[in-house]
Amino acid sequence: MAECRGVSYLGCFLAGVAIGGLVALMFAPTSGAETRKYVSRRAEGGKDYLVGKGKDLRKQAEGVFEKGKDMASRLAH
Repeated sequence: MAECRGVSYLGCFLAGVAIGGLVALMFAPTSGAETRKYVSRRAEGGKDYLVGKGKDLRKQAEGVFEKGKDMASRLAH
């Protein structure tokens, strides 16, 4: 059995998650069409969440940038 060291722990973890997810989907109690719809809806929801968080982070970064710009302007004078 291969050993995981250092940074490769993350790779081993992600591989385990992927394999576990595939096994779970294969033994799911719903049909393939229902499972695909479910996965699609969840992925769309995740995408919407990430887009919203990205917009929030951008607004925060713009605010921090403006504060830094103001501080630099005040210090320069």
